[in-house]
Amino acid sequence: MPEHPTDVRTDAKPHRSLFERLTAMISPEPENRAELLEVLHDAHERSLIDADALSMIEGVFQVSDLSARDIMVPRSQMDVIDISKPIEEWMPSVLSTAHSRFPAIEGERDKVVGILLAKDLLRYYAEESFEVRDMLRPAIFIPESKRLNVLLRDFRANHNHMAIVVDEYSGVAGLITIEDVLEQIVGDIEDEYDFDEVEDNVLSIKEGQFGPRWRVKALTELEQFNQEIGAALVDDDVDTIGGLVANHLGRMPHKGELFDVDGLRFEVLRADARQIHVLLVERLPQPEDERD
Repeated sequence: MPEHPTDVRTDAKPHRSLFERLTAMISPEPENRAELLEVLHDAHERSLIDADALSMIEGVFQVSDLSARDIMVPRSQMDVIDISKPIEEWMPSVLSTAHSRFPAIEGERDKVVGILLAKDLLRYYAEESFEVRDMLRPAIFIPESKRLNVLLRDFRANHNHMAIVVDEYSGVAGLITIEDVLEQIVGDIEDEYDFDEVEDNVLSIKEGQFGPRWRVKALTELEQFNQEIGAALVDDDVDTIGGLVANHLGRMPHKGELFDVDGLRFEVLRADARQIHVLLVERLPQPEDERD
């Protein structure tokens, strides 16, 4: 007699026990990013994941929210080489800054003609006929609005490490590197050439909705912060702007959190479960009666 066919379904979902179904009803799965982050913070508080893991997961989420304009090195802070000038004029700058790549301009910052790798300058000392133009790599140009997650994918796919950020009028707005993007996930990546330059603690960037904006390191001393921004923030319990922010909120803020303090709007650009790293500060418009 022919055998009866057996209905075997390999794609059937495993049967859940009554306990599993009750658990799912009591503790449903997170339905959005905010709920998921809440679950992750709860897991951290119960020591299921450590602070570094939580910080990196938060960084991955934030990378999809931030754009190039949020973390780029502003045009005024770019270290460039001008190939219209003799090498002897800009070589000392290359040696002092010790970057691995430099945007090459021709006379003005809006005319970026390529990227020079510092290692290619070794040929200058070994070859009698050295032409810097022949050493330039193509420059990659991206809009200010480009999302960091898309940019990171492009960096990896095209094996690029630096991009020139341009504004809506095709003018150079700044530059961004793959290290800048990765630091949003893993935190600051320091190498032997990184220095804690005090003058880099407060960087003026493109104006926002209300007016002037600054990118501020959280470890900036309050005295320097007030001097650079023209504020008068005071807190006898702390020395840094990051400490003042944490004291004001009474807790450690999360990435992307917004709040106002004494006429200034703060946005947390980078932070982890232990400390704040970078803040975006914008001056709010004053009421008419305060301006008079």
